[in-house]
Amino acid sequence: MTIYWLALAAAISTSLIGQILLKSGAANSVASEGGFFDQLFRLPTMVGLVCYGGAALLYIIALRRIPMSVALPCTAASYIVIAVIGWAIFGESLGMQKIAAIALIAAGVALLATTA
Repeated sequence: MTIYWLALAAAISTSLIGQILLKSGAANSVASEGGFFDQLFRLPTMVGLVCYGGAALLYIIALRRIPMSVALPCTAASYIVIAVIGWAIFGESLGMQKIAAIALIAAGVALLATTA
């Protein structure tokens, strides 16, 4: 069963990397005033899309033994990490409402993971 939990953790991590790369590609496009296709063919965007594909494959492996009702909500852990990364790297706001929402998500993911 552990290999499937590792696959789920790897899927979540790979998805996070993809999200960061997509944001990076979008930020570069805004700076250069490029359009959608300019953003789509930027290296960070293309690698980010590949990461999403890899994350989907890892998620499929995880679903072989982890119930979907547990696996999918566990992916919400990425919301916690990505909010902090957005704040730290991209200068996005992280007010009290967001922090409270993140705490609720963290509690829900922890509770759900313990029921598996």
